Amino acid sequence: MFVLSDEIKRAREMDAPIVALESTVITHGLPTPQNMELALAMEDKVRAEGAVPATVALLDGKIRVGIGKTELERLAYAKDPVKVSRRDFAKVIVKKLDGGTTVAGTMLASQKAGINVFATGGIGGVHRESYLDISTDLQALADTPMIVVCAGAKSILDLPATLEYLETMAVPVVGYGTDEFPAFFSRQSGLDVSVRLDSPEEIAAFAKAHWDVGMKSAILVTNPIPTEHSLDDDFINPIIAQASADAQEKGIHGQALTPFLLARINELSGGKSLQSNLVLLHNNATLAAKIAKVMSGKKEKKV
Repeated sequence: MFVLSDEIKRAREMDAPIVALESTVITHGLPTPQNMELALAMEDKVRAEGAVPATVALLDGKIRVGIGKTELERLAYAKDPVKVSRRDFAKVIVKKLDGGTTVAGTMLASQKAGINVFATGGIGGVHRESYLDISTDLQALADTPMIVVCAGAKSILDLPATLEYLETMAVPVVGYGTDEFPAFFSRQSGLDVSVRLDSPEEIAAFAKAHWDVGMKSAILVTNPIPTEHSLDDDFINPIIAQASADAQEKGIHGQALTPFLLARINELSGGKSLQSNLVLLHNNATLAAKIAKVMSGKKEKKV
């Protein structure tokens, strides 16, 4: 059921640093060919820091941890891939389908494969359109002991409600070099993180202390988008509001909502949101690799 690539098998045997990467950003998050370019670029960012990338996906119903360029292309150009969260694994396995794993889906597969650091763009959360529409990502963060590096929650969400949920579920929200929760496209949200940490070493020590006392939740490391690529609130917030209104008018909900909102925001922003999205994904992959090296006992690469 779980198929680890030869590279990931070797990395595990050698206790080498490994970074898990999701695949819904390839199948549902970005248009072609940017999705394929991003997939390769994120793996390159991880390798540049001396860690091994493990892109997770489902192909022919098998859970693949670590896939090659041919498999990445298959996902990038797939016609009707499944968006695979935790509830969807059995369906995709039984029907032998292809699919991209969400944050929650990637966390499940990564934990089973013994990988404890994961880089993504932004987590799911509580949707503005309905408070009953809550991403499975939040439950996965509550019960899966991993370090998840992101640029905050996607700013299409209700960020205060999302943070309240994370607090209730005892998920530490770490600000990497910041006291403020980043808002995906923007560095600022006006909301506090639960702790600020300024180095991969501090993050690794924090994670060890958290899990040593018996906690089972993830460590959510929020890594702000670089300043020069952060979108101004006055520009992006009205666009997000318009995209949300469009979704409600069209009756779009469930798993189709986030892909619709991201695509609509990219359209309304004239492509600026897509460029910011790519930058923050690269940035998160680099930080996750540095953390994975510390977690595996390897020295961090000097810049």
